[in-house]
Amino acid sequence: MHYDVFNGDADGIIALLQLRLADPRKSCLVTGVKRDIQLVSHVEREQDVTSVTILDLSMDKNKAALLNLLAREIPVFYCDHHQAGDIPCSPHLDSLINLDAEVCTSLLINQKLKGRFVTWAIAAAFGDNLHAHANRLAQSQGLSREDTDFLCELGTLINYNGYGATLNDLHIFPTVLYQELLDYQDPFNLRNDPQSPFYLLKQGYRDDYHHLEQLVPIHQSSSCKVFELPDKAWARRISGVFGNELANQSPSLAHAVLTLNPNQQDYTVSVRAPLSDRLGADEICRQFPTGGGRKAAAGINALPKVSKSAFIRQLEAYYLK
Repeated sequence: MHYDVFNGDADGIIALLQLRLADPRKSCLVTGVKRDIQLVSHVEREQDVTSVTILDLSMDKNKAALLNLLAREIPVFYCDHHQAGDIPCSPHLDSLINLDAEVCTSLLINQKLKGRFVTWAIAAAFGDNLHAHANRLAQSQGLSREDTDFLCELGTLINYNGYGATLNDLHIFPTVLYQELLDYQDPFNLRNDPQSPFYLLKQGYRDDYHHLEQLVPIHQSSSCKVFELPDKAWARRISGVFGNELANQSPSLAHAVLTLNPNQQDYTVSVRAPLSDRLGADEICRQFPTGGGRKAAAGINALPKVSKSAFIRQLEAYYLK
């Protein structure tokens, strides 16, 4: 059995979507909420695994499981843009890794497929908040402003659907969403189908976003803004996309969104580096246990309440000019 292992956000889903539109194959799907990134461990001991594709998951965070697969001489294709660490040297590993802050996994797959499903890749780039790159790619394809805006909204909504503490927080399970999207070789067909998942996610996003209308930052300075959200399903769903929106509204500032976890003892944190200098988010978050991510966008899974002030000080100091 072939296994497809992928992040449950827009980048992971659309990276796999492009591959399977180009090369349809029966596979076992392994994914989860966006922050569930150590997914390769779910595959390494499966007895029926004959090959594996791994997309949009940090190789560094999945290294032990990957090494076990390679030791069993199982062919692995690994494509990602997160921290990789030392890439194993194995004849069974085909890796496509690029840590550039202006790259995402779907854009790497788009290059591999020579632009065969470029409109899907544009949607994924928008979903991963790579708006400048996505807009350039859309212009190179001669897309209208209306079509480009639709791909931006689609990517944002697919990414929005990946955020939650558990799968039950999500509007659509990522495996189901991927399988539904697989019916649309052309993403613009979702716009023309009133029963498509695009419209379900659009309504869900509208309902969740309503809660943000009166929200004000708990901290703001010349270098950053910090917002806090309650322990609610809507807050967990909207947190990441909200962080992206804040970054686009104030590109010279860093932003953090803290969402109270169900245990009432700690926060899930989303950090966005300034768009004018997409660096440092990963460095800040790795100073705290359970922190990690990319240079432009990173997070902490469980920031203790007692560490909130220390985190804000670190964020502010790092980007202080």
